[in-house]
Amino acid sequence: MIGRIAGRIEYKADDHVLIDVRGVGYIVYCSDRVLSQIGRPGEAAALYTDLLVREDILQLFGFPTLVEKEWHSLLMSVQGVGAKASLAILGALGPDGVSRAIALGDWNSVKAAKGIGPKTAQRVVNELKDKAHSVMAMGGAASVAAKASDEDAVIEPMSSAPSAPVTIPSASAQAEALSALGNLGYAPGEAASAVAQAAGDAPDAETPALIRAALKLLAPKG
Repeated sequence: MIGRIAGRIEYKADDHVLIDVRGVGYIVYCSDRVLSQIGRPGEAAALYTDLLVREDILQLFGFPTLVEKEWHSLLMSVQGVGAKASLAILGALGPDGVSRAIALGDWNSVKAAKGIGPKTAQRVVNELKDKAHSVMAMGGAASVAAKASDEDAVIEPMSSAPSAPVTIPSASAQAEALSALGNLGYAPGEAASAVAQAAGDAPDAETPALIRAALKLLAPKG
């Protein structure tokens, strides 16, 4: 399994990039969002990768962070969502946007991705909603892992896509807020939904403020 590629960009196409790794060229398929920020031919770059094995083809898909790679794997586990559809969703929303949409049950945001119909969007939300918490919780550690590889020019982590103008608080703040709510006894699903909503309402919130806002949302009404 090839889990990471680091080398020099040889060329970029509409849906993939060729990265030269010590004389061996790897074609890596990426979302349009990643391709727009990966750099230019001749520059160094690195991507976490997922290898798709079929009877007649081997394809590498690239992601700037481990969180985005994890969402790709989960999205592809949903019936009717292949690699192309997964990249379309991640390209439109970014990993944080996907986390927020799924945690909130917002299938309309998922439907905004190119080629994704309402039935598929609803299926994505319904099947992955219980898993949003675990991916959001790994955000902090995954961000650190990506930055730790700056020596060979790992792409800077991207928190949101151009088509998703809402800025989401850092992955580490969300992960810390989820951990705090879990320690207080809240179920993973309701904690993820509250943190996602609080993150959308307060884009610049740090961990303490994010926790307070989530607790207000979780407080009994009436």
